[in-house]
Amino acid sequence: MGPKPFFISFLCLFLCSSGGMAQIKAAGPVIKDYGAVWSIENPDYKTSLDSPLKVVFDIMNSPDSPDALNASIETAARFLNMHAQAGVPIENLKVALVVHNKASKDICISAAYQRRYGIINPNEQLVKDLLDAGAEIIFCGQSSLSRGFPISETIDGVQLGLSAMTALIQLQNQGYQLIKF
Repeated sequence: MGPKPFFISFLCLFLCSSGGMAQIKAAGPVIKDYGAVWSIENPDYKTSLDSPLKVVFDIMNSPDSPDALNASIETAARFLNMHAQAGVPIENLKVALVVHNKASKDICISAAYQRRYGIINPNEQLVKDLLDAGAEIIFCGQSSLSRGFPISETIDGVQLGLSAMTALIQLQNQGYQLIKF
């Protein structure tokens, strides 16, 4: 057997093995078009299906390109989809996003976004889907004023807070766990 048939046989064996290598990422069931995740079969560290998972995402960064989706916001969709796919009841998933700094632009309605950047907001539908799924989105009042994004130009359902610091502290005092990356 020459090197080429051996390589092809090895590749087929590798890709068809039952070790999870041939799995695909899937979005849903909570956020249908965003937040695709891998299914993890039989993890050693089991996910509790009975306890509430309360999380607050600190969203301060944004891609340099105005036509790029904010991956930090999509992380909230991944969190919801991943846990729902694993069997955690939706009512046990409590999600909040605190948006400030460079990410302020990502929660604008497309009309305002288009005036500033010449394109529709690539994050608008994702933000709407998160709000529809029950996520709270709190916009830093300090960033609103310092960056020139009035609450009137944000997506309906976004709440204005005094500051990101205040919202992060209050949510953590309510038992939300901070995720920042």
